[in-house]
Amino acid sequence: DSGLRFHYVAAGERGKPLMLLLHGFPEFWYSWRHQLREFKSEYRVVALDLRGYGETDAPSHKENYKLDCLITDIKDILESLGYNKCVLIGHDWGGMIAWLVAICFPEMVTKLIVVNFPHPSVFTEYILRHPSQLIKSGYYFFFQMPWFPEFMLTVNDFKVLKRLFTSQATGIGRKGCRLTAEDIEAYLYVFSQPGALTGPINHYRNIFSCLPLQRHEVIMPTLLLWGERDAFMEVEMAENTRIYVKNHFRLTILSEASHWLQQDQPDIVNKLIWTFLKEETTRKR
Repeated sequence: DSGLRFHYVAAGERGKPLMLLLHGFPEFWYSWRHQLREFKSEYRVVALDLRGYGETDAPSHKENYKLDCLITDIKDILESLGYNKCVLIGHDWGGMIAWLVAICFPEMVTKLIVVNFPHPSVFTEYILRHPSQLIKSGYYFFFQMPWFPEFMLTVNDFKVLKRLFTSQATGIGRKGCRLTAEDIEAYLYVFSQPGALTGPINHYRNIFSCLPLQRHEVIMPTLLLWGERDAFMEVEMAENTRIYVKNHFRLTILSEASHWLQQDQPDIVNKLIWTFLKEETTRKR
C-alpha cells in the first residue's frame, strides 16, 4: 500500500511455509546468509532489505520511517508474497519490528524468534532505570541529529562501520565466525552508495514518537536468543522479557557470543531455531 518497492533474497520452494527474516542496523539481507541456506529445506526463507536499506526504496522524509509504517510494511509484504502467516525472525532493530508485528498482527505470526533485542516495553522501562543501558544506547540520541551521524559513519573510509563488526569491544565474539574480507566489502558496498545511510538512521529518528506502546502482550510461542557479550544491550533485559509473553517462552543466552549472533555463531543459532520449531509444531496451542 505504501507504493514502495522492497528488495528481498529468497531460498526454498514457493508454497513451503514462510520464514521471514528482518535484519538490524547497520545491516541488510546479507546478515541472514547462513539462515537462508540452512532453512530452505523446509521453508520458503525470505530475507528482506527493510525500508530505506540496500536495494529497497528509501523515502526521503523522516516521517516515512515511523514504527507504524515499518510494521505495516511487514504485513503488506507477507500478503504480496501470497501468505497470511509466517515464522518471523528479527535481529536488533529488526527484532524491535518483529516484536511489534507479533503484538499488532498476532494472527500473522505462528512463531516468533528474536535475536538480541528485548520486548520493546522492557527496553523502554529498563533504559529509564539503568544509566548503564542509557549510555550503551547513546547512539539513539546521537542519531536524532540531522546529517552529522551519516557523515561520521563515512569518515576514514567507513572506519566506524568496520569497527562495529570487527573490534574487540563491539565486534563478533572471540570464538565466533569472523567476517571475511568479502563480507566486510559487501557491507561497505551497500552503505557507500549515495544517501544509503539516511534511511537506516531515519528508523531511529522516529523512535521517541512511538514509545511507550499501547499494547504489550505476545501470544505466540517465542524464542529469544541472546549473545551475552553484546556491547549494546544488557542481558538482564532478556530475562525480563518473559513477563510479556503469554505462551511458551524460551530464552537461550550464549556466553561467548556477541551482538551479531546469527553471524557470530550460525551453527548453534540454527540448531536452536530448529529445536524450537520442531518442538512447537507438536505443542498444543
